Order: sequence, then C-alpha cells, then structure tokens
Amino acid sequence: MNENSWYELFIGALDKKFPKKTKLTKALTNLLNLEREAVYRRLRREVYFSAQEIVKIALTWGISLDEISQINSEQFSFQMKHMNYLEPSEKEIFFLRQVIQGLYALQNTTDTEFMNICNKLPRQLLAGYWYLNQFSLFKSRYQYGTDKEVVTFAQAVISEEKRLITEEYNRAIKCVPQSNFIFDTLIFDFLVNDIRYFHSVRLITDEEKELIKKDLYGILDYLLVVANHGCYPETQQKVNLYISDLNIDTNFSYTFSQEANICFVHVFEKLEIYTFNSEMVENFKSWMQMKKRTSIQISEVDERSRVEFFHKQRQIIDSL
Repeated sequence: MNENSWYELFIGALDKKFPKKTKLTKALTNLLNLEREAVYRRLRREVYFSAQEIVKIALTWGISLDEISQINSEQFSFQMKHMNYLEPSEKEIFFLRQVIQGLYALQNTTDTEFMNICNKLPRQLLAGYWYLNQFSLFKSRYQYGTDKEVVTFAQAVISEEKRLITEEYNRAIKCVPQSNFIFDTLIFDFLVNDIRYFHSVRLITDEEKELIKKDLYGILDYLLVVANHGCYPETQQKVNLYISDLNIDTNFSYTFSQEANICFVHVFEKLEIYTFNSEMVENFKSWMQMKKRTSIQISEVDERSRVEFFHKQRQIIDSL
C-alpha cells in the first residue's frame, strides 16, 4: 500500500467518526489545537497530518491503524484506561471533560443509546450521590491502592475540582436520548455487605455509615421515580431498567450512535478496558441486548415485579 492510499483510508476513517464536515473540523481544531484553516488544509490533502497528530487522533478517537493498513490479524484491539478519580492528574481531568462534552454533543442524536449491565451500581448513577460516590472511590483505593498505611473513609477526600466535574458528569449522562440498565438481582446486597464490612473494621464511623445509608435511600427513591416514568425526571430522556435473573460477573457498557460507538468492560473498580472497533462494538451490542431475555423489565411495565424489587431493596438498606 502506498502512502497516498494509506492517507486516504485515514481520512475516510475520520469521515466515519464525524460524517458532518463541520463537526469533524471543530473536533480536530480542539484536539490538535490548530487554526481552522490549518485543519481545512489537512482535510483537503494540501498538507498531511504529522505522525504525532495521527497518533494523537488514533488514540483519542479509537481508530485502529492496523485496520486502516488493512492488516487482518483476526484480533480485536482493546485499550485499558487507568483513572485516579480521587486525585486526577491534569491529563485525566482533560479526558473527563472530553467525555462530558461528548455526552452533551450526543443529546440531539436520537439514535444514541447507552447500555450498562452491572453487578454494582454504575458510576453514571453514583455520580449524583456524594457519600455513595466517595464510598466507591474509598473502596477502590483500599483494595487496589499502593498506600502502605490503611486509609479510612474520611481520608478518601475528593477534591473540589473533581466534585464539580462529577456533578457535571451526572447532568451530562442524563442527556443521552436512551439509556438501559440491567441490574444483578443482588446489587444492593453486595453494596450493603461492603459497607457493613468497612464499618465493622472501624474504617467507617457510625456517623459516616448513616450518611451513606441516607444516600442509599436517596438513590433507591430516585430509581423508583425513573422506573415509574421510564425516563430521567430532569431531562425526560428515556430510561429502561431491568433486573437480571442470572448473576452478572462484572460491569459492561456500550455507547452507540451513528457518530460514535464504544464498548467498555469495567474491571478492578477503577480500570476500564475499551474498544472502538466497529465489529467488536456490534458484537457487544448483540450480546448485551440478548441479556434482556433473561431479565425482567421493571420500568413502566410489570408493576408487581417493580414493587417487589424496590420493597426488597428497602429492607436490605434497613438492615444496615
């Protein structure tokens, strides 16, 4: 393959990511910190993107250079993203802001769908509950951190900047046109057991446990409102809630639209393996949609199952 053919395939990959030229130009301008005219010249093939620019674009937008080169290894490439949510670096803050901007950009694309299959409450929901969110980060730091000294819940303090970003993320995720959540039937059992353990070893005080418990009631009440109406009350965007009849091993999610598609496997609480590979995303979509066959929808329909589920979860929280 000659250089010109490769470059044409790379430009074609950009066009698939952003079919509208205006959005592609704006995205490249922001990503590469270039003037608009400099971006136009590259897209008109008057000037080539530099090697550094190509690598940055490929890494940021998940474009496989192997696929562009037509190298058929019959393997799918996944990347792992490490995030320090307690003390994020400037680079991590920039990444989080890009995620938020991307969510807002998708709010008017009616085909956009977010789906999460989870055995623990996902970050998308925890973001709106401060003590629950802090507990999730505390648990992650306790289990996978490198601190030699034991960290208490009170020491897992989130910075003001991260707090504001978390609140913005919570608002942005509710702008996605359609969201689906499939919960493990023991999702609240797992969480309450974790809280009970850390309280028993005195890493969470009585007062802190009560604050977390209050957030648990809060998120349960919120999910009940979502389930009753089938949408986020703040944005009226569609939400479907399901309860899985089979155990769920870990959290999986995908975000799909004609302009962007990505799938995640969530591991170790704080690490995410992800891919933008279109075939792999399509496989994830098919597999995750099939999970609905072994799940009960509790939003809008099947009122008896909905009432029973929320009553049971409230009893589990009462026991804490």
